[in-house]
Amino acid sequence: MPLPARLLLLLVLGLAIGTARAERITVAAAADLKFAMDEIVAAFQRQHPADEVTAIYGSSGKFYTQLQQGAPYDLFFSADITYPRELAKAGLAGSPVQAYATGRLVLWSPTPDVVRRGLTGLLDAAVTRIAIANPRHAPYGRRAEEALKAAGVWSQVQGKLVLGENIAQTAQIVQTGNAQAGLIALSLALSPELTRSGQHQLLPAALHAPLEQAFVVTQKGAAQPAALRFAAFMGTAAASAVLARWGFEPPTAAAVRRTQ
Repeated sequence: MPLPARLLLLLVLGLAIGTARAERITVAAAADLKFAMDEIVAAFQRQHPADEVTAIYGSSGKFYTQLQQGAPYDLFFSADITYPRELAKAGLAGSPVQAYATGRLVLWSPTPDVVRRGLTGLLDAAVTRIAIANPRHAPYGRRAEEALKAAGVWSQVQGKLVLGENIAQTAQIVQTGNAQAGLIALSLALSPELTRSGQHQLLPAALHAPLEQAFVVTQKGAAQPAALRFAAFMGTAAASAVLARWGFEPPTAAAVRRTQ
């Protein structure tokens, strides 16, 4: 995961300044990162025990809106590269955009037969409620809509849809029995709780546009050496290994090109 030259320069400056004092930073992260980011934060803090990192999880689209309105986050990890790119275009970023992963979408259900039949099985009358994230502001919701359209079932399942505010809430809707199936992030389906209580089927990547994920240091974060240290840590093999273990694929070549 090579770092762009401008980001590398910021990181070197941050590391140099960072030897003087430790800081407290806040990371706004897409909800699909919940388990992976918790591990990454823990690994980072083992290397930088004086730094305190608080991770907040939610919808990428809502974080984007909050940052436009001055929310005090130091780094923004989005499930859609579009949001950090738009922040950078608007002069609201403190670093270049850095692609960090590609997410994957799965069909998850506590009922094995629903998973086995795939997206067309959602047309069955026994499946009355299907959870997806809200396509208006959640990248996984937009990709779920694309996948259902590509499978030719979108119009038939409209009346069954239950919308989650973000992909973590969407997974919770299915897990708690408020929907019989859901289109959620692979990274959440791999969690111990969902692995114990249901099954998943990885949806073909060809059914939707790639879930290109990227982060940016915010303008506030650019003045915080700890934020730059955390950004640098994302380029390490340790961080990449955590992302891979939670089902994230490397950034697409197209996403990397768009950040250079």
